[in-house]
Order: sequence, then structure tokens, then C-alpha cells
Amino acid sequence: MSPGHGSNLSFLSRVGTALPPFAYPQMALFEAVAERLPLEPKQRKALQGLYKHSGIETRHSVLPDFLADHTPVLYADPSADFPPLSARMAQYQQHALPLALAAVQDLNADLSAVTHVIAVSCTGLSAPGLDLMLLRALDLPAHTQRTCVHYMGCYAALHALKQADAICRAHAEAQVLVVCVELCTLHFQGDTCWDHLTSSLLFADGAAAVLVGSRPFVNTPPMGLRHFYSEVALDGWDEMSWHPHEKGFLMRLGRGVPFLLKDAAEGLIQRALAPLAYTPQDIAHWAIHPGGRLILDLLIRELALDADALWASRQVLKRYGNMSSATVLFVLQALQQTPLQGPLFMAAFGPGLTMETALCEAL
Repeated sequence: MSPGHGSNLSFLSRVGTALPPFAYPQMALFEAVAERLPLEPKQRKALQGLYKHSGIETRHSVLPDFLADHTPVLYADPSADFPPLSARMAQYQQHALPLALAAVQDLNADLSAVTHVIAVSCTGLSAPGLDLMLLRALDLPAHTQRTCVHYMGCYAALHALKQADAICRAHAEAQVLVVCVELCTLHFQGDTCWDHLTSSLLFADGAAAVLVGSRPFVNTPPMGLRHFYSEVALDGWDEMSWHPHEKGFLMRLGRGVPFLLKDAAEGLIQRALAPLAYTPQDIAHWAIHPGGRLILDLLIRELALDADALWASRQVLKRYGNMSSATVLFVLQALQQTPLQGPLFMAAFGPGLTMETALCEAL
């Protein structure tokens, strides 16, 4: 199928990304976290091992709180109370828009044809929201259509791409700006429950942006969005959750998540590819959300993929950790920096246990 108007495809631009200024080595974060939590010696040793073998080297935050030579903003000292939700949301209001704009700037794209904005975030809420903040800051026309994707977690970027694709297929002149910004480190908790401790070793801050249009983008190798598919593994309902609370947003990440995803992966991917008569062996490139090192290891084995098939996911996990919804777009950006040809499969996972996928075609 040749790219262009009438091909019944929508197209992706190159991805823009942005990171906040404070970068933390993973093991330095462990020491800072352990200092602030009343851990039993066995807990501390076990958590140290998880940090060490997480596959993460560095994570970024909008907060300087874990640097010895900076004044803390939220997490003052081991004896202080952890901040309430209002204090965390005040930091979100201060930092979310600048980070989102930095990702849009990294697109290096002409925004004059943008007709729609989809703002994605599960780490902060307000009204007026991020969509209107972007509209004003980017000086987009007041009639630009907007929507928000909130509180869906790590798979939200794919849900936003699905919405953008539907808009572009319905309107030949549409161009949709999708912006994901997540400030996960605003929600660090003082709880020593094991599920909360394990989530503390993964999550980080970051933003990503991409344009979706009805035609290929100039100066970007054409990549078409061909098909979306999602399922919910209801057996994992209680394994992953994200709840607002007076103390902030509370994450629960159960130990069974990697194994539930492994068990569901093969059938999910077969069903996602079936409408286009593809098999996993036909996929040239994989953009899998790196929800954790074990998830990637298990998927490699379950799908019988080459050992380096998920190199981009591993690279993003190593350099940045898990930035919730923005992460899978960081993975796509890493792939875009290499020559691409043929089918590219994207997948991300979140509460529910929800599994979202998108099949792209590098043309």
C-alpha cells in the first residue's frame, strides 16, 4: 500500500521527548528512599537487591529532594510528615506544562496545521486542564478541538493514538497533537507495604509528544497507523491500581503482574495481528512498554523472540525508568533513530489489567 491521502491510514510524525533536570543514579535513589522509610533490615536488603537488578541505571525527577546539596521541596527529611495531595498537585501545576512544552519543542514541527490536541496524564488533574494550558501556551486557535486522557496509567498513550487515528480517518484535514506528561515522583509514599515499595523503584518523570495526521509528515519517514486492539485480563484486576488519596495518588503494583502479562501475551498478540493476517514472526520492530525488567524477560521467552528484539524497551528502561504513559513513546523514538521498514508493534499495560496494542507500518 503506498502512503498518501486515500490510503485509509493515519500517519505518525517523529516523537519529541523531554526530561526534567534532576537525574538520579538508581542506587543513589535506593539510599535516599531507604533513609526516609522505616525499613526492617530484611526489607532493606531485599529492596536493595530489587533496585540493583531492576535494569534501571538512571531516573529523572522535577524534584531535587534526593540530592544532598539541594533544599527538598516535598520530602523534607526522614522525620517529617509526607506531604498531602494538595502540595503534590501544586508541584504538578508548576512543572507539568513546562515539561510538556519541552517535548513539543523537541518535535521541531510546524504546528500551524494542528486541529486537535489530546493531553495525556495520570499523575495530576486540574480544571482548566493540561489541554487548555497547551492551547494557550502554544498560541493555538481558540477553536482547536481538545480532549484529555486521564488516569489510565501506562497504556494511555496508545489510547490517545487510537483517538487521534479515529479523528484523522474521519476528517481528511485533521492533524492531532498528542502530548503525554507524567510526574510520577510527586507521589512517593512513606508506606512500607511491599507493593508500594516495588513501585518506588520503577517510576520516574518525563514527557513525550507526537503528531498524528491524515497524510505523511515532511522530513519524516512515513509510518502509518494500521490497527488497534485491546483486552482486559480481569484476573489481574487487583494486581495494579492507582487511587487518589489525601496523601497523594497511591500505586499498588502486585508481584503477579509480570506473570499475568506473560500468560496473556501470546494470545493477545495473535488476536491483535489476526485482522491483518500477521504472525509475531512477521513483526520487524517491537515497541513494548518497559513496565519492568522481568516483564521484558518473560515476553522474550513467551513469544520466542530474538534476544535483542526488545532492545529499545531495555534501553529506555535503563536510561529513564518507567515514565508511565510517556514511556512507550520514548521507545518509539529510540526505534525512529534507526532505519525502519515493515510492521512495528506497540503494546503497553496498565490497571485493569488492561493491555493496549497498535500495529504500525514503516513504509
